[in-house]
Amino acid sequence: MPVGGGQVQVLGDWSSGVAWSTIKVPLAVAAMRASGSAELSSATSAIVYSDNAAAEDLWTSLGDAPAAAAAVEQVLLDGGDPSTGVQEERIRSGYTSFGQTEWSLAHQAQFTSKLQCLDFGAAIVDLMQQISSDQSWGLGRIPGAAFKGGWGPGEDGSYLVRQLGIFGVADGFTAVAIAAEPDSGSFDDGTAILDAVAEMLGSNTSSLPYGTCV
Repeated sequence: MPVGGGQVQVLGDWSSGVAWSTIKVPLAVAAMRASGSAELSSATSAIVYSDNAAAEDLWTSLGDAPAAAAAVEQVLLDGGDPSTGVQEERIRSGYTSFGQTEWSLAHQAQFTSKLQCLDFGAAIVDLMQQISSDQSWGLGRIPGAAFKGGWGPGEDGSYLVRQLGIFGVADGFTAVAIAAEPDSGSFDDGTAILDAVAEMLGSNTSSLPYGTCV
């Protein structure tokens, strides 16, 4: 999808699943909106290193669970995603509530296309260009890309691996959301699939839609 808005182009038959750590992007925007630079350290840890404790700090900074969910949903709405509801109750032991949010790829791409244009969005995009090397698979293979990954096992132990990101194309930027649930169920196979998808995208930039914040 072009940054700034436009038509979503969909490839593949996987459509929706658990957000995992990709939800830390709108969460960080919401926390920065509420507290400004006071939450920059936690936002940095949550985005650059995908630190769950830091993300929990961001969530807590937004008030109780319903208030925090509403704040993140407002960021999603401002980003062009009108229908994703943020999970506010811990539904799986050992995992954050918000990380279990159901987030479709189409809605994720819509949000990502507006991310740079939101208040405090550009600051989070800057952090998304500093992702730690051990998490720089998939879209991290595209030079200059800003991205954030999310991954985790389903109830059956099989991994979902996904990313959202932005990278330069011609005189603008393209926003993408990609995901893989490998037949093997392994995390490594999931990241290998996203590597292949990113290579395909990076090799076909002339066919991708692009735009800028308006």
